[in-house]
Amino acid sequence: MDAASMREEERKAEEAGYSRLLMMENAGRAVADAVLEVYDGAFEPRVLAVCGTGNNGGDCVAAARHLSPVARVDAILLGDEAKTEEARYQWSVARKAGGLTVHRAADAASVRRLGRLFSSADVILDGVLGTGIGGRVRDPAATAIRLTNDSAALVVALDVPSGLDPDTGRDSGVVVRAGITVTFHAPKPGLAARRDACGKVLVRGIGLPRSWT
Repeated sequence: MDAASMREEERKAEEAGYSRLLMMENAGRAVADAVLEVYDGAFEPRVLAVCGTGNNGGDCVAAARHLSPVARVDAILLGDEAKTEEARYQWSVARKAGGLTVHRAADAASVRRLGRLFSSADVILDGVLGTGIGGRVRDPAATAIRLTNDSAALVVALDVPSGLDPDTGRDSGVVVRAGITVTFHAPKPGLAARRDACGKVLVRGIGLPRSWT
C-alpha cells in the first residue's frame, strides 16, 4: 500500500470513529511486542528510542514506554517539541509514567553528545522519519541515522527505515539500515526493493479494518 493510500485509509478510519491516538498506541505496542520476541525482558536490554517530531516519533516513544517495565530505556526527541497533538500526548504520558529517560537534541552537535547511548544500546528503535519523507535528510535526523548505523545494536525501524521512500525504495544517501522493520497495516511497495535497508519485514495491525466497502 503506497503512502497516499495509507493516509486515505487513516482518514477514513478517523471519520468512522477510529482514534488516531489509538492507532499510535497500537503501533507502539506492536513494535514493543516485536522487540520482546527477540530480547526477553528478563535480560533488561538497553533500548534507545530515536524519535522525530512527527507521528512516527509518537509511535516510537509509545513503543519505548511499553518496553520500559522490562528494559532500560532512553528516548531522544530530535527537536524542541513534537509537531502533532497525538505525538505530544505520547511524550507527555511517557514523562509522567516514568521508567525511561527523555533527552532532547535539536541539532547535530546535541545528537553527537548523546553518542554513548547509541554505542551502548542493545536495541535502537528508529522513529526518526516516517512515510511522509521528501527530499534530502537534514540534521539532526541525518546525524542520528549515521550514529544508528554505526551502532552494533539491533535496529528496529517503525513503518519504514528512516530516509527510505516508502513507495519507490529510493533514498537520498542517508538511510537507516534496520535488522527488523515493523510496518503498519499493510506492506509498503518500497520495502520489497530494499531488503538491505529493511531487514526482516513484519506487518502488524494498528486496529484498522483490512479494507473499506
